[in-house]
Amino acid sequence: MTNDKQPLPFSLENRQRKISFNKDHVQKIVEKAYPLCLVAARHHRKNGKLPPSLEVTIVSDRTIAAVHKDFMGIEGPTDVITFPYGEIVISAETARRNARHFENRIEAELALYVIHGILHLLKFDDKAPNDASLMRKEQQKILKAVCRKI
Repeated sequence: MTNDKQPLPFSLENRQRKISFNKDHVQKIVEKAYPLCLVAARHHRKNGKLPPSLEVTIVSDRTIAAVHKDFMGIEGPTDVITFPYGEIVISAETARRNARHFENRIEAELALYVIHGILHLLKFDDKAPNDASLMRKEQQKILKAVCRKI
């Protein structure tokens, strides 16, 4: 596992134009959330290894739907797709819809998806209902702790 005393190098690229958000704010949330993700992984005895860096790309629903179909064989857009080599692809349009539904800021919703991706890399899973519940609980706890400080 990566040393939680050092920040996780990551890049955040916005490759869509429909949804505006404060990129710096999302980066700040993720930087503060990263060590809490490592703590959660240790607490739940997850043994995933993070790549040396993460590449987070914010895209449109149309683009993520194509990625979803090409790599997972599933039609339609989704919120976030995590690749084991450290790429996290996020739909800005889905994030905006969910942010409105859950009364979150778009930046918090986007950061939540990055946290979700990091937890996947650390070997959290969300396929089985109990695992999905644990993952949701941990990512919400991490986001809430970080957003209180920012």
